[in-house]
Amino acid sequence: MRIAVLDDYQQAAHRFGDWKSLSAEVTYLGEHIADTEALVEALRGYDVVVAMRERTPFTAERLQLLPDLRLLVTTGMANAAIDLDAAHRRGITVCGTGGSANATAELTWGLILSLVRRIPAESEGVREGGWQHTIGGDLEGRTLGVVGLGRLGARVAAIGNAFGMHVLAWSSNLDPAHARGLGAEPVGKRALFTEADIVTVHYKLSERSTGLIGRQELSWMKPGAYLVNTSRGPLVDTGALTEALREERIAGAALDVYDVEPLPADDPLRTAPRTVLTPHIGYVTEAGYRIFFEHAVEDIAAWSAGSPVRTLTP
Repeated sequence: MRIAVLDDYQQAAHRFGDWKSLSAEVTYLGEHIADTEALVEALRGYDVVVAMRERTPFTAERLQLLPDLRLLVTTGMANAAIDLDAAHRRGITVCGTGGSANATAELTWGLILSLVRRIPAESEGVREGGWQHTIGGDLEGRTLGVVGLGRLGARVAAIGNAFGMHVLAWSSNLDPAHARGLGAEPVGKRALFTEADIVTVHYKLSERSTGLIGRQELSWMKPGAYLVNTSRGPLVDTGALTEALREERIAGAALDVYDVEPLPADDPLRTAPRTVLTPHIGYVTEAGYRIFFEHAVEDIAAWSAGSPVRTLTP
């Protein structure tokens, strides 16, 4: 059995799973392969591929060009970048893993604090020999707007309450009673963007939600408000956000996700003012990687033995 582990950016996959127990040839690919032809060439002869989240898409076209592939393991139990129908038609088993429940919510608050307290700028100032250049903002008594109150949004809202913030919540199918039970006030979309000092996005990406936050929503925000996105890049109109930042129509933004990943070197976001940018590390933690790769090894072992696996179905 030949196994390819994709997008192992930190060259860490080998440390978090008992790959030797599989008695297989395992190749860890650390560089992202965006080109389809290059990806197909790299995966030629591999019957098992482990994909890290949605870093590498497996479209119907790509799956058709991978005749050796029989098992595709994705970290996490959902992956919008895999065409499950196409995989099913080709007889490719697709299965997933568990993950860390709180890692992304924790990073969200790291980004919020970095923005509001100007932590990156002050850290850089100290390294350059300076001392106290900015005046930070406050969280207690301010308003947090949570867009999407699912598992992660609910966790972020709870921490907002712990900071003494007034928490608002909106989604297209929000249950008002559920929101109130989580300590969040259910409001309309415009009210959330108008009233919030910090807007944080925790929404599932779909055709309907692409561009969920565009020029209209950004125009509703206060000049002193911040936008944080640790969910999916296309939920926010990147062009509109970049314009709002350059024209100082909002105070700043913190992003962990982007339309194209890895973020191209010439992307305008890299030079946008008043931003904190991280390279999609919401789920990248010791505990998260341990679960990902231990479960991936378990899935491969179970599949090769003909036992049940954590199957993803169309």
